Amino acid sequence: MTTTTDLLSAQGLQVTFPGRHGAEPARAVDGVDLDIRPGEIVALVGESGCGKTTLARSLLGLVPPTSGQITFGGRPLDYGSRALKAYRKRVQLVLQDPSGSLNPRHTVYDAVAEGLRIHRYGGDERAAVTDALSRAGLRPPERFFLRYPHELSGGQRQRVVIAGALVLEPELIVADEPVASLDASVRGEILALLLRLRDELGLSALVVTHDLGLAWNIADRVAVMYLGRIVETGDVEQILTAPRHPYTQALLSVLPEAEGDPVVLTGEPPDPSKVPSGCRFHVRCQVLASGEAERAGVADACRTKDLPVLAGGGETQVACHWANATVAARA
Repeated sequence: MTTTTDLLSAQGLQVTFPGRHGAEPARAVDGVDLDIRPGEIVALVGESGCGKTTLARSLLGLVPPTSGQITFGGRPLDYGSRALKAYRKRVQLVLQDPSGSLNPRHTVYDAVAEGLRIHRYGGDERAAVTDALSRAGLRPPERFFLRYPHELSGGQRQRVVIAGALVLEPELIVADEPVASLDASVRGEILALLLRLRDELGLSALVVTHDLGLAWNIADRVAVMYLGRIVETGDVEQILTAPRHPYTQALLSVLPEAEGDPVVLTGEPPDPSKVPSGCRFHVRCQVLASGEAERAGVADACRTKDLPVLAGGGETQVACHWANATVAARA
């Protein structure tokens, strides 16, 4: 289903925002390599404030990187207005809250047709809107043309948002918490829809979420992000059944189906303008706090030695002194 040629690739991506009142700049994205192949669904997972939404916005061309490069289809992203407009036809955003992303004064037809009008579509607009609504699971589509968002259920509104993205026939969808605002009974339907679109259209997707359970149900590959960097990445089954990074282990421990006691992380993620030395997770790390890192002989490295940026490909990788030392000891 996937190929080895990357559709979207980020290399050494950094996004820095100026600090207020002379404070240090905030490193929202602080060195990220990430590849997405055709027909692949990648889940970008992490707590609120870890930088995943900023990374997604940068990949969409909405936030220019401070340094690094984004390529799409093998070509560097051009930030000229005409080039960005053409790029955003091929890469579409699906937002978390369909109520907030739909104009309450626009009918479903106008909401879906808006992208076609912005890009001056020269074909049959009605046929394109009909096809997009049908693919999004709103059938018969004509029944929804003259409805307004307030007349739809939450799941139907999210399907309209997805139809608005599909109408431009994109190659990649960036979905930011696509089911977070929906009832549990509807979430499975929307996830099944995304999987069906991948299978039928070869569509790629980057799904931004804080929910590892969602990643398990939809993703081929997962990238776990913490304080501006990807700290563990690889095949979804490998990462979620045998997580190596303490942060990934903590996120998984609070899932309802997890075995054992949940890991309660102390404090909030550090300020991105004051990234700790060494491993950026060490100030909250349960492995360091328990003395396991000391017994493995890496406690000082955890506190002082920075870790390299993980490669963006599909291989399983972890940015953790303790995890790497444990593997080395078993070899």
